[in-house]
Amino acid sequence: MQTQQETEQEVTDNRSGGAGRRIIWMLVALAVVGALAFIKIKYFPSQGAEGKGGGGKGAAGGGGGKGAPGGAGGKGGAGGQKLPVQVYVVKATNLADEVAATGSILAEESVVLKSEISGKITSLNIREGQPVRKGQLLLTINADEIQAQLRKQEYNIKLFRDQERRQRTLLDKEYISAQEYEQANNQLLTAQADLQALRASLTKAYIRAPFDGVLGLSTITVGTYVSPGAEITTLSRVKPVKINFTVPSRFSNLVRTGDPITITDEASNKKYEAKVYALDPQIDPVSRTQTVRARYANSNNELRPGAFVKVNLQLGQTSEALQVPTEAVIPEAAGYSVYTVQGGKMVPKKVKIGVRSARLIQITEGIAVGDSVIRTGILQVKPGDAVVIKN
Repeated sequence: MQTQQETEQEVTDNRSGGAGRRIIWMLVALAVVGALAFIKIKYFPSQGAEGKGGGGKGAAGGGGGKGAPGGAGGKGGAGGQKLPVQVYVVKATNLADEVAATGSILAEESVVLKSEISGKITSLNIREGQPVRKGQLLLTINADEIQAQLRKQEYNIKLFRDQERRQRTLLDKEYISAQEYEQANNQLLTAQADLQALRASLTKAYIRAPFDGVLGLSTITVGTYVSPGAEITTLSRVKPVKINFTVPSRFSNLVRTGDPITITDEASNKKYEAKVYALDPQIDPVSRTQTVRARYANSNNELRPGAFVKVNLQLGQTSEALQVPTEAVIPEAAGYSVYTVQGGKMVPKKVKIGVRSARLIQITEGIAVGDSVIRTGILQVKPGDAVVIKN
């Protein structure tokens, strides 16, 4: 059995061990709190700064108010700053209504000459790249077989004509029936129709120029065998030429025949004047554009078919046009918008555009004279944001 002295010693030891453990746990807790405080100060300094600003002079930009948390005590603060923007004050201006487009040069008339019959070329009068006159013989295809059939048919017609004459005499004397005469007459008529078909085939053996123009390139020579549909060469009339281009459908009611256009040749950068002579009555449902054609005399062969040109179409002039800088117009899925300043705040407005250039865009609907349209800082502002106009 333990003595009373030993028991008291054991109790004292237990008390000493518990106190030590408590001290250790307190040290661990203090270490954790210190580590958290270090992390907060090192990696999140802004939060501490905001705490200081809230109790004193206010956050950066504050107006000297007394210690509302987070700088809310003054007029400023991060939420109260006004974004500086530049604006364009809308005013009425002179504007020449002009549509810029791209176009292509077309020949006034153009055709690919092809053979309609089979045969060997017996004569050739094609001078590549040279002008020809309407009706000029270009080449001949061997037609000896057709000519032989033609002579044979002429002999048959002579025979059938004599038979028809004799049958008519017999019919007048009532020696034969009307049916027998009609058979003889039908033979004559059929032979005459066959003769016309042979003459038409013979005409196809002689290929002539259908209109005045310039011949293209060719690869055939005398002795070449051609089949129906075989391409021989091209013939183009290049005085005058056509200019084919399109305009947006919103201008379709403004374009008229006789309107002047200015053509700029991409190759030479020279300008030429032409006039609209035809409009496509339909709007393309895919591109929503209308095709327009103009004509240019091309007396000196300045423009060649197939060339690319820039077209400026004059639609008139107005002195009441409202225009804004190009950078102020914001394209959207449903149209266009501009940002205006009203009462010191940003207010968006839907607009419709008209003629545009490299620097300005005409606004046909949505704004009025005197409106202040934002032209800088567009990406930073939202509807209702406070803004300040800077020079």
